[in-house]
Amino acid sequence: MLTDVPGVRAGHWTGAETGVTVVVLPEGTIGSVEIRGGAPATRETAVLDPLATVEQVDAIVLSGGSAFGLAAADGVMQALAEQGRGFPTLGGPVPIVPAAAIFDLVASGGERPGAEEGRAALAAAQDPAAPGFATGRIGAGRGARVAKWRGADHGTTGGLGSATARDGDVVVAAIAVVNAVGDIVGDDGTVVVGSAAPPGSPGFPDPAPFEEGTNTTLVVVVTNARCTKVECHLLARSAHHGLARAIHPSHTRHDGDLAFACATGAVEAHFDRLRVLATEVAAAAIRDSVAYHRTTP
Repeated sequence: MLTDVPGVRAGHWTGAETGVTVVVLPEGTIGSVEIRGGAPATRETAVLDPLATVEQVDAIVLSGGSAFGLAAADGVMQALAEQGRGFPTLGGPVPIVPAAAIFDLVASGGERPGAEEGRAALAAAQDPAAPGFATGRIGAGRGARVAKWRGADHGTTGGLGSATARDGDVVVAAIAVVNAVGDIVGDDGTVVVGSAAPPGSPGFPDPAPFEEGTNTTLVVVVTNARCTKVECHLLARSAHHGLARAIHPSHTRHDGDLAFACATGAVEAHFDRLRVLATEVAAAAIRDSVAYHRTTP
């Protein structure tokens, strides 16, 4: 789980067909992002550019509700500021809370997470008595769908997954919210969860039954290693390699894919090994997002 990284906490708010997932990071965590989607719904991602001034990240919010769901970050920012977290300014701390959302407005019937739902997910993350971090059709993955590239009617439900890898004292973990056009595949190309279209059905039928920007895979990679902001950006790139390994086809013009990468700075690590692990945990988290299909009738 993502919470295998010491000091990292995560929690959900789950609605009928949408939700919010909040990742709370230890103070001093450095982060960056890489966006490969053409129409991502994002907030505060520009500050994660390696050339931007602020390096530290307080929390990351993933949500449903498309761009409307980015309002969930308001509640998280307000609650963290009340706790004294954030970038110090003369007017008080300003929490750095990047956010990204998937498009689930059709499945959710227009339900849109907001500030109160963001607060609820943060409270779940910070509650020591809360149940363990769950995966599947929960939190930001509640309304996700996958395997739509041979026709949206032949797709199926996606979700939220998590995975962890270790190299000595180094821990690298990831969560993924998977709302992709493509199928979920194994390293050998075998379809894990795919389209139910009849054999031989063409991909991307004309007219396309989905619209550009309505499909997104969101990945958050966190490590306890010591990394610079530039190195976190490179880890985010590696997370996209994992996305390409676990989704086919991936990074289409209909997908708004994004990967965050954060480092808490607790231990030294071999950076090239870190990049390999980031690729592996991103792919594993994507596959874990639909693991419930194996046990669900």
